[in-house]
Amino acid sequence: MKTIGMLGGMSWESTVSYYQAINRDIKSQLGGLHSARICLRSVDFDELEKLQHQGKWEAIAAILASEAYQVECGGADFLILCTNTMHKVAAQIEAAISIPLLHIADATAKKLMLDDFETVGLIGSKFTMSEDFYRSRLKNKFGINVIVPAEAQQDLLHRVIYNELCLGTIDDSSREQFLEIITQLREQGAEAVILGCTEIALLVHSDQSSVPLYDTTILHAAEAVLAALAE
Repeated sequence: MKTIGMLGGMSWESTVSYYQAINRDIKSQLGGLHSARICLRSVDFDELEKLQHQGKWEAIAAILASEAYQVECGGADFLILCTNTMHKVAAQIEAAISIPLLHIADATAKKLMLDDFETVGLIGSKFTMSEDFYRSRLKNKFGINVIVPAEAQQDLLHRVIYNELCLGTIDDSSREQFLEIITQLREQGAEAVILGCTEIALLVHSDQSSVPLYDTTILHAAEAVLAALAE
């Protein structure tokens, strides 16, 4: 079994979900007392969140590149970045390490293509929804068309993610607002909706939605397990 490198803490709430999903999958596939070989670095998100909202992405890239290198030095065979938004600096991280980075958008797109979806909705942080680094990868690399919510809805989603979900707060009224936005994306032509922030699955689940939901945390974790068990 290969060692999975995890760069987490963005937020730690969703890193917990990653750790559980990976180990449950390993146990399911190997049985017995098996668990995953993991090298984890967890950052202080408060510092990075402030840099995000100041637009200091090069500073973020430098911090995460250094952290990723420490994961590699710890014996990881490959790396997963346990967040969607921070994939904005994925190229800088890749340049700092010699092990592969498994991109979260690729893991999600592979499952969407397998399920034959061509047009999807995307919800997540405002950085992920409004900027091009995530949507263009889905379109250019996999031919998947992406619909995002209106700006006011993006602001609402962003606020709930940072002020509630990253702090472990689960609010029923926020869930209803998220589900309403998901329904509107379906009405605009989305065949499925990507939960493009690793905390969103803490709030909404597929059985509550009128359209298939793609949990990027679970899909990314599953891709890591595949890589860890590959010959």
